Amino acid sequence: MSLAFDEYGRPFIIIREQEKQSRVKGIEAVKSNIQAAKAVSRVLRTSLGPKGMDKLLQGPDGDIVITNDGATILEQMEVEHQVGKLLVELSKSQDHEIGDGTTGVTVLAGSLLEQAESLLDRGIHPLRIAEGYEMACKIATAELERISTRFDFGTGTKEDLEPLIKTCMTTLSSKIVGRYKRPLAEMCVEAVLTVADLERKDVNLDLIKLDGKVGGRLEDSRLVQGVILDKDMSHPQMPKELHDVKIAILTCPFEPPKPKTKHKVATSSHPKSQVDIDTVEKFEALRGAEKAYFTDMVRACKASGATLVVCQWGFDDEANHLLMHEGLPAVRWVGGVEIELLALATGARIVPRFQELDASKLGSAALVKEVSFGTTRDRMLLVEGCPGSRAVTLFVRGGNKMVLEETKRSLHDALCVARNLVRDNRVVYGGGAAEMACSLAVEAAAERVGGVEQYAMRAFADALDVIPLSLAENSGLAPIASLTEVKTRQLTEGDPHLGIDCNDLGTNDMRAQNVFETLAGKRQQLQLATQVCKMILKIDDVIKPNEYA
Repeated sequence: MSLAFDEYGRPFIIIREQEKQSRVKGIEAVKSNIQAAKAVSRVLRTSLGPKGMDKLLQGPDGDIVITNDGATILEQMEVEHQVGKLLVELSKSQDHEIGDGTTGVTVLAGSLLEQAESLLDRGIHPLRIAEGYEMACKIATAELERISTRFDFGTGTKEDLEPLIKTCMTTLSSKIVGRYKRPLAEMCVEAVLTVADLERKDVNLDLIKLDGKVGGRLEDSRLVQGVILDKDMSHPQMPKELHDVKIAILTCPFEPPKPKTKHKVATSSHPKSQVDIDTVEKFEALRGAEKAYFTDMVRACKASGATLVVCQWGFDDEANHLLMHEGLPAVRWVGGVEIELLALATGARIVPRFQELDASKLGSAALVKEVSFGTTRDRMLLVEGCPGSRAVTLFVRGGNKMVLEETKRSLHDALCVARNLVRDNRVVYGGGAAEMACSLAVEAAAERVGGVEQYAMRAFADALDVIPLSLAENSGLAPIASLTEVKTRQLTEGDPHLGIDCNDLGTNDMRAQNVFETLAGKRQQLQLATQVCKMILKIDDVIKPNEYA
């Protein structure tokens, strides 16, 4: 630090920031980054596969999360290292684009970097390793395309939908809901196909709502062809079940405008600034005006033909009493997201002013029913039988909040898998079969490559083996023996469908075990992991503030 003066003679201090920074350069920086990535990857490795373990995460305010979802684990972990945060973003990218495979992509990236570390010790330049990884990734992606299987579900028959259901079951088999995976997979496929645009091959997952209530059994979960509102009727004497309902959706408050009483004293310029009710007659006149206002609003709803009013805002007891007296059921304090889903499902138009309410703005539903749960006072409204419904709800039950939240995360992964199959209806086989087939293809291609890149390609092939190794290890099998046996059979028999028998069914044929994975998800895993490894290998200078300086 030194003192200097500007052109006006004012002193200012020059601080040499370099003294307050730590700096790691060259190969040491690369190895330091690799160590951080390996540490994060090893945390998730035991969560891979159908026999993977769960993690218990405690938040800063004491809340508990139990999950084996890779994206959730990394999101809850407080990762301080910069490269560790890169893997967190890697998992988020996989979750955002594909929805599943977040654990696998992180484990694969950690294995690629671990193999790169041994190549660095042999004196190979990081850029040559990155180039070899890029070449190997292209070969592995082409091999995935070759071994993939395409199926057609355009007719919508049960036989056509079976591959979709089995692929979703593969996703759910590694979750806490594995014992009930078949019915849940069927619900996810039905929900996705309900809102899918098969001509454009697109699915808007925002039209599928995941909702749940603590209590009951997992088997009580159901798919509702409509919307579930976490509300009840605004008055206890209103009917609890309505048939052939005409629904009016309002975003305007069911109450009179509030008089402005900020000015308490009248002046010559504002003689009407004062609101002073000092006699019974004035109070009765004000009360009559409010009642007339309420009555006009209720009559406007009745005149439109509505038999149920859903309001985004609340209304007081007098409006509630008038609605009940006029035989017009109502629901209040419905959130904006639920309002939009209800409008999409019933075909209603959201009305911002009572003057715009007419019969053309109403939606319709075959049944609106208030459902109560057990002996508690929890109630919800089911809106079913919507014409041409473009919104559905997966209603989940669970014994406690942690089971409920983990079930929702599992169903989200299965919904994303079904969506990906609508976009690209090709699958590869799980159990590490696809990774071993890609590893064999990359090893064979490395023999034809001259230069240092062939070492990186062989390292890429060895890194792919981490997936079947982890699956075998987490299943209690001998990892190296299981991998060697299956990989040898793939090489000699030329069958890319052989994988690790994690469920101990006595066969390594993943077709017989119905273990499917989407081609899009597996391809994205390879590409994302390779890109992140290239990025980390090219970092040779790490500069950060030194808090001890």
